[in-house]
Amino acid sequence: MSVPSFPVAPPRAPQLPPSTGAALCRWLYAHCGWRVVGEFPDVPRLVAIAAPHSSNWDVIWGLLAKIGLRLDVRFIGKREAFFWPIGPILRGLGGMPIDRRHAQNVVVEMAALFAASEKLWLALAPEGTRKRVKEWKSGFWRIAHAANVPILPVYFHYPEKTIGIGPLFHPGDDMDADMARIREFYKPWQGKNRGTA
Repeated sequence: MSVPSFPVAPPRAPQLPPSTGAALCRWLYAHCGWRVVGEFPDVPRLVAIAAPHSSNWDVIWGLLAKIGLRLDVRFIGKREAFFWPIGPILRGLGGMPIDRRHAQNVVVEMAALFAASEKLWLALAPEGTRKRVKEWKSGFWRIAHAANVPILPVYFHYPEKTIGIGPLFHPGDDMDADMARIREFYKPWQGKNRGTA
């Protein structure tokens, strides 16, 4: 099976150097029938959100895409997921464990990290769990708003084995209105075990 065409990371995106690991990840995607569609924005700093997050497989496909695209994306995960021996691997891949009981501290810390970084793409799952939830966690919006950076919606669509890149979203001052617009974007997409609606 041929290697699928991946979106090209724009010049201002934080990017890892070429490696055999990237080529291997692209081959695995092709072998498993997955593809990445859409166009990445040419901005140096953003908050990327990924949904629906309904399976641990999302992490596998997401990391394969990250490495295959050579994107130097940091990501937030619950502290409990960073256990030995997985924890050091996740940290090496850009993972940052957080204590979800202190969400406000996370917003302040991530805003400070953005302020200190010339290039930073930060990814997280807005649902905060693999289970269906009525309301999403607002941390991603609060981080983007505090850091004055845009939000990039990324979706899983398992029926077509696709990870898709949505349009860049610039948060305003009305969090509820922004959250509703973003949730509307995700309605068509179906995760492994559920959608977001």
